[in-house]
Amino acid sequence: MSSGSSGGRLVVVGASLAGLRAVEAARRDGFTGEIVLVGDEPHLPYDRPPLSKAFLEDDSAPEPTYQPPSHFADLDVDLRLGTRATALDPVARLVATAGGEIRYDQLVIATGSTARTLPGLEGLPGVHVLRTLDDARGLRQALDLAGRVVVVGAGFIGSEVASSARKRGLSVTVLEAAQVPLERALGPEMGGAVSALHAANGTDLRCGVGVQGIHQGSTGLRVEATDGSSFDADLVVVGVGADPATEWLEGSGLELKDGIVCDATLSAGFPGVYAAGDVARWFNRDFDVEMRLEHWTSAAEQGAIAARNAVTGACGEYRTVPYFWSDWYDRRIQFVGVPTADHVTVVTGDPAEGRFVALFRSGSRLAGALCVGYPAHTMKYRRLIGAAASWEDGLAFADSRR
Repeated sequence: MSSGSSGGRLVVVGASLAGLRAVEAARRDGFTGEIVLVGDEPHLPYDRPPLSKAFLEDDSAPEPTYQPPSHFADLDVDLRLGTRATALDPVARLVATAGGEIRYDQLVIATGSTARTLPGLEGLPGVHVLRTLDDARGLRQALDLAGRVVVVGAGFIGSEVASSARKRGLSVTVLEAAQVPLERALGPEMGGAVSALHAANGTDLRCGVGVQGIHQGSTGLRVEATDGSSFDADLVVVGVGADPATEWLEGSGLELKDGIVCDATLSAGFPGVYAAGDVARWFNRDFDVEMRLEHWTSAAEQGAIAARNAVTGACGEYRTVPYFWSDWYDRRIQFVGVPTADHVTVVTGDPAEGRFVALFRSGSRLAGALCVGYPAHTMKYRRLIGAAASWEDGLAFADSRR
């Protein structure tokens, strides 16, 4: 069955946001064949962003889900949860799983990413990572009993966990190995400006300080830092990033380079095989660069486009202005565009007050916008960047918003 047919079997590996949107898009675009959705977790597809925010802050917060079982029945989806994919043969068009082989005519790979850990700490009681619903359940229970929390890593997940713990009234120390947190995501100047929210909310942020070791003691955990200092903790949360979940694809013939290398249509290089979400590294023509994004918005968009291209034979390119958000304390942090810039300037508000807008210039173009506490501005800047607005256009718009 060719990838342009309205029938055949579509297999989607990964039952999170990108996988869900792939299934929905295939049916919306008239695909009448069989759909198999494979997920390695036992849970129905659920919304990840609340796991490090509201779910941790409030024990009464419900567990997040996307859709009830009836939604998948309506879509006529063969939902195989608790089933881990173990290998792929793109020539024979077979996905190997712990439950047996699954033949496909079209395939969307949306296996997401896995949380990094610190060497030697796997399984140490009191040390947590946060990626899955089960991770969040365990961490929420631990926070109920904790008074002292050490977070390793001042990226977005680590900072959201720190914020949630502070809202519970806990003592929080954040250890960040880099001299400036979030430098890759926001650049050095704005990474420092956003990270100042920690001190303003009573969180002890230590930069340029890594972890030498963590030991179990009589009164809890002892975290030994690389600068010779040590910290007592009831629990430790490791938030040092995530890696694309591509181990199962090794030896498949797909090109793997910090994700699955795809073209602008999200094709992974074999007939009928596409990727979406955290695992996809694709060429974004809007910025003339390869990207791999771990953002909610891009996962949703990519899942739909990958499935549409797979089941209809279309060649639609995925072009986007990256967008992500994070909630720390009482501030929403939003970024659109790319952080690589020749110049960054604050155009609204004041970083010292924890509420501001900063614009990023690349050449003569408006390349990015960071909005902290200004949610109404964000999507307007995203549209400007998508329209290849000039730097002067960005400044003029900022003047109009004063």
